[in-house]
Parts: sequence; structure tokens; C-alpha cells
Amino acid sequence: MPDPITLQCFVALAETLSFTRTAERVGRTQSAVSQQIARLEDQVGRPLVQRGRKPALTEDGEVVLGYARQILKLQQEMMARFREPDLAGEVRFGLPEDFATFLLADVLAAFTQSHPRILLNVECDLTLNLLARFRAGEFDLVLVKTTRPDDIPRGVEVLTERLEWVGQHEDMREAGSGALPLVLSPKPCIYRARALEALERSGIAGRIVYTSPSFAGTVAAVKAGLGVTVLPTNMIPRELHALRGGALPDLSDVHISLLAASDAPGVRSLSDHVLRHL
Repeated sequence: MPDPITLQCFVALAETLSFTRTAERVGRTQSAVSQQIARLEDQVGRPLVQRGRKPALTEDGEVVLGYARQILKLQQEMMARFREPDLAGEVRFGLPEDFATFLLADVLAAFTQSHPRILLNVECDLTLNLLARFRAGEFDLVLVKTTRPDDIPRGVEVLTERLEWVGQHEDMREAGSGALPLVLSPKPCIYRARALEALERSGIAGRIVYTSPSFAGTVAAVKAGLGVTVLPTNMIPRELHALRGGALPDLSDVHISLLAASDAPGVRSLSDHVLRHL
């Protein structure tokens, strides 16, 4: 049976597609990460990762990834339930809508299951709005996107997101000689700012053809072929493609920070829970 460290290394590699970034995330050397992946492949008896300049999961690797995430999730739920079974009260949590799409189904559901007496009040908004409302006392905990880790002095850096140009087809990066059609969120949105900054820096003309404040609306517009957007690597839907290796410029990373209003037990427990999962 694979141990938790091996599974954590494998999941991190699947999400970052980089042995270097995986090593940074799990706090181990690249050599140690490679050994963990090789050990898992030996235990499963199948190749799980295609090695190369850009690692990728094999079909068997995709299957194992689903099981690995479930095993780690169950382990974390078990430990949380027995560490803090009697916490009660309300925690007001604010986070960007795209993160909620991914967190609500797994991370937040796992928290409510392990802390049944805590009322979790979740609201979604853009980062600048979340920060303003947090300072006004409307939230106990917020997850926000920043351009630099030190943008939030009291925040705890959770992770660094690699951003990708995303389109309906992989060859959209070559499409047309006119302005690049863009599907972006309205201001103030860090992904939007990163996209426009990169295009201006590279001298590439861009034209915003569709704006949506919601992750679902943005994805729907790109699926319909209206244009390209910018998303974190681990949030690209299976139906869409990262547009790599073409004329589109590299995008600067985005940093994710967690900010707590107090050290109250419920707030601290949710904060720890989010940090463990992310």
C-alpha cells in the first residue's frame, strides 16, 4: 500500500507537471520525489508518468490520481474528526468564485463532515472586494490572489499558481493575424491584469470580446469558441486546452494567500484544513 508521502508527491506532480515545483511544494529534493514516483510505479506495476522536459500522466496515472486524492482526503478527514470533534460556531469564509468551484465539492465538504457543529458561511467575490470586506469585518477568513507573496503582510502564502492561455483548440494560438479575442473577468481581476500585461509586453494586440465575473461563464464562452482566456494549470477543464509553444507570451505567476481575522478555534481549524488540502 503506498504511504501518504508517496501519494502526496504523486498528486503534487500531477498538479504542477514539474519535478522542481513538486519538490518545492512537498519540501523534498527532486531526487527524493523521483524515487517516490518510481516506488509508486513499482507498487502499481504500471508506468504512471511520462518523463521528459514536461512530465505528463499516462492513462494509468490518471486513474491512480483519482484514487490517490481520495485516500489523502479520507486520511485528512479522519485526523480532523478526532483532533477537533467538538468545535461549534460560525465561520464566514470568502474566496474567489473559481476556487470555490474546486474547493466546495471536496475541501469544504470534507471540513463540514469532520466539523458538523460549525456553520460554514461561504461567499464568493473578486480579490479586491474580498479584501475590502475582510477589513470591514464581514469575513473571518479569506483566500485571495496576489501579484507578490508580500502583498498581504498578515497573510499566509498557500501556493503559487502557474497561469496558462486556454482555448477551445490547441491550434488557436495560431489563429488569425488580427487582435487576439479574449474572454476575461471584469476589473479588478488578477488573471485579467496578467493577460493584458503579457500581451502589451510582447506587442500583441488583444481585444476583449466577452466578460464574465463567474468561472462557469468564462469557461462556457471559451468552449463556445468566442476566444481564449487565462486559467491556472490545475483549473483547466478537460474540454479545453492549454495553448503552449506558440506565439503567445508567458504569463506571470499568481500567488494565493490566506488571511484570518482572529485565532478563534473554528477559524484556525478551517485555516489549517485549507492549508493541508492546498
